Amino acid sequence: MPFRISIITCTWNSEPYLQQTIESVLAQDYPDIEQIFVDGGSTDGSLERIQSLTGNVKYVTGITGGIARAMNVGIEMATGDVIAHLHSDDYYAHPQVLKHVDQAMQTTGAEWLFGRCFSDIDSQRVPEGHPIPKYSYNRLLKGNFIPHPATFVKKSLFARTGGFDPSIRYAMDFDLWLRLGKLADPVQLDEHLAVFRRHVGSLSTANPMATLDDDFAVRMKHTPKTPWSLAYHWAHYWVRRNRVLKALKQQMGKA
Repeated sequence: MPFRISIITCTWNSEPYLQQTIESVLAQDYPDIEQIFVDGGSTDGSLERIQSLTGNVKYVTGITGGIARAMNVGIEMATGDVIAHLHSDDYYAHPQVLKHVDQAMQTTGAEWLFGRCFSDIDSQRVPEGHPIPKYSYNRLLKGNFIPHPATFVKKSLFARTGGFDPSIRYAMDFDLWLRLGKLADPVQLDEHLAVFRRHVGSLSTANPMATLDDDFAVRMKHTPKTPWSLAYHWAHYWVRRNRVLKALKQQMGKA
């Protein structure tokens, strides 16, 4: 029997992109989908669009306190065996995504799974510009390569981790993957499952330095406290920091 898959979408004045997110879920060739919308109090028509949906749809509005809290609220509302977070500016790559996820999780017995993710840049799908590492916990600790919109987790495993940490603003997904990885290895699919829309309003795109610092804090939280490991992660941080600063200077020069 197929798993019930709960798709949680967090929204806040998301009308420009929300329709494509919804359509990518409705297009899925899959029999048991629960759609959950957690809204921060939209005033732009997002709620009216959500309220017009039929089928297995739930929503709640007025949720404040950050994206991590909103995602946790969605998890609490979910009745599915498997949970995914598809934010209101992201969408699934093709109609067989959930079918392929279910087949892989059923076959392997895995408690979580991730695939690959396109970037949507000016309505063009762009693949990753670098090789995707084969999963190991140590590789993940060196840098997050698990794309949130292409990740699927059994609700029972979420319960064992306690969900997302609301005290983390940008790297809450990286922190969760590291906690999940201590409990179970994921299945890794070499398939594009989702599309992440890059635009100036997205949280990580708008705040690259804060995102980098949050990412570093999470890595230091989980890394072994040995001299070699601490030195490696500090050096890695400074290399990445200089790279981000250089990119920001180039953008300012073009402005």
